[in-house]
Amino acid sequence: MDREAIVKGFEPQLHNILYILHELQDNNPRHFVAKEDIEACADYLKVPYSYVHGVATFYTMFSLTPRGRHIIRLCDSPPCHLMGSTTVLDYLRQKLGIDVGETTPDGAFTLELASCLGICGVAPAIMINDEMFGKLTPDRVDGILEERRKGV
Repeated sequence: MDREAIVKGFEPQLHNILYILHELQDNNPRHFVAKEDIEACADYLKVPYSYVHGVATFYTMFSLTPRGRHIIRLCDSPPCHLMGSTTVLDYLRQKLGIDVGETTPDGAFTLELASCLGICGVAPAIMINDEMFGKLTPDRVDGILEERRKGV
């Protein structure tokens, strides 16, 4: 990943900070914003490191720790909760052998919670990377995870 080329792909204006951080994270094979990314962004925008770090830690879509190839975000909104997201969460924990915020030992999956994915009509729902899945059951979750493991 060419950090310098990524940051220079944007005008050096503060309103581009989120775009720069997203691009840095998206181009990191471990799907996180590294300390060096924050430093490069801060230097380019001419703001303190602490400012960029504060932005990166404020937004839940950024991670400062390495994550798996597939980031599973389980919706924990009231509609999803009422429709069984707790059961899905328990199943994912058992199936993957990890808890929220953890990554499987093989680096395939990271499990996270999201406040709302905005697809309440198909609750309970998850987002894996940029793809949404709803009306989840343990069998449906098994199929979705298996497809990701196979690289589908």
